[in-house]
Amino acid sequence: MLPPESASAEEVAREVGVSASMLERWHSEALAQSPGKKVWTAAARFDAVLVTAAMDESAKAAWCRANGVYVKDLQAWRESATQALAAPDEMRASPSQTKQDRRRIKELERDLWRKNAALAETTALLVL
Repeated sequence: MLPPESASAEEVAREVGVSASMLERWHSEALAQSPGKKVWTAAARFDAVLVTAAMDESAKAAWCRANGVYVKDLQAWRESATQALAAPDEMRASPSQTKQDRRRIKELERDLWRKNAALAETTALLVL
């Protein structure tokens, strides 16, 4: 009675051997129960991407139907995982940048030490 077959209640009733009114009642009760959307954790999304990576489109669509996921959501999860795995290499500082950063940190530490010494001297003069 559900897509993709979308058979009528009468056809299913003849096939299964249950009355059409009983099938319609079960169908309406099933539709009335909204189990809510499953919350997928990051690990579960990654596992889903791994499980479906080698599948062809029809197998992937069947897996998505069985697990209550849209194919477009699965594709978005894959893109997100790919970006997350690619980001560390792109965000790494180059060796020259690291050297410049170290030099700048040394300069700032010297400046801070000099200012602390001047503050201590000023404090000593005020106390006197």
